[in-house]
Amino acid sequence: MKHLAVVGASGAVGEVMTRLLEERRFPLASIKFLASERSVGRSVTFRGERYAVELLRAEAFEGVDIVLSSTPASISRTFSPQAACAGAVVVDNSSAFRMDAEVPLVVPEVNPGDVERHRGIIANPNCSTIQMVVALKPLHDRFKIKRVVVSTYQAVSGAGQKGIDELRAQAAALIEGRPLPSPSKFSHAIAFNCVPRIDDFTEGGYTKEEMKMVNETRKIMGDASIAVEPTCVRVPVYNAHSESIMIECERPITPESARAAWVSAPGLRVLDDPSSGVYPVPTEVSGQDDVFVGRIRQALSSDRALSFWCVADNLRKGAATNAVQIAEELIKRDAFATARR
Repeated sequence: MKHLAVVGASGAVGEVMTRLLEERRFPLASIKFLASERSVGRSVTFRGERYAVELLRAEAFEGVDIVLSSTPASISRTFSPQAACAGAVVVDNSSAFRMDAEVPLVVPEVNPGDVERHRGIIANPNCSTIQMVVALKPLHDRFKIKRVVVSTYQAVSGAGQKGIDELRAQAAALIEGRPLPSPSKFSHAIAFNCVPRIDDFTEGGYTKEEMKMVNETRKIMGDASIAVEPTCVRVPVYNAHSESIMIECERPITPESARAAWVSAPGLRVLDDPSSGVYPVPTEVSGQDDVFVGRIRQALSSDRALSFWCVADNLRKGAATNAVQIAEELIKRDAFATARR
């Protein structure tokens, strides 16, 4: 039984983490909930008991074995190392440590053994990357993926509660014929619109979100040769990200052989009968922990290329579920007594 702390407990991902710990009957000796000053004093109900949210500070990590953290990267850079120094293993959901060579970047269905080489911090990947690599891993093992072309259709919940509120307010205004509220969370109005920008642009013209998919995929898959060509788009969907993916492989691949690879893959479900309207959509996937694939078809260009559609709940598998699964993997492997940062 482990002593656990949830950091960022009042945020959208923190709330889902708390719910998942309860749903999955995570083995706990104790739990505490930490957040910034503005959330101190709020209460969290967990397993029928009410817990006061405590202030996030270094002293709060004393006696804690596992920290599930979901805060902005600037906060994580301060407090995640402090928690590790106090003896905890931190599962960090921010971008702060993902590309640190000494920090494992883990998706349990893909590279679970990497949890054993942590030095006190394990990074939780970006939401759009997580669902893609869960789908890619079984295919890469059999057919050796050389190139991935991916376009994402990302829900506003990926921008937190403020993103959800902005879509709701703008949609209501448009429907009721009122002036459209000015966008604040997104660069353009999101209601009934698509915005091909998530995060800031880099010098090469790609956004930081797109470059996360490139770099994180290679690190998680353990193969720097995989070429990833991403376009990330914010769409007016409340929850669950969708991705259109085409892969090019070294060996021939067919829809039938892809299904055979996926059927026994952990954390993945195939919904693929388009003529009957069976394929994954965000409203039906939201609230579930698996990654769903459908619209599986041979690419028109090559017998070594395949196209498919991939959908997952970005707050669950794209963030909170993956973090809790990492913590479960730590316990399963008893991977606590390792070198610290």
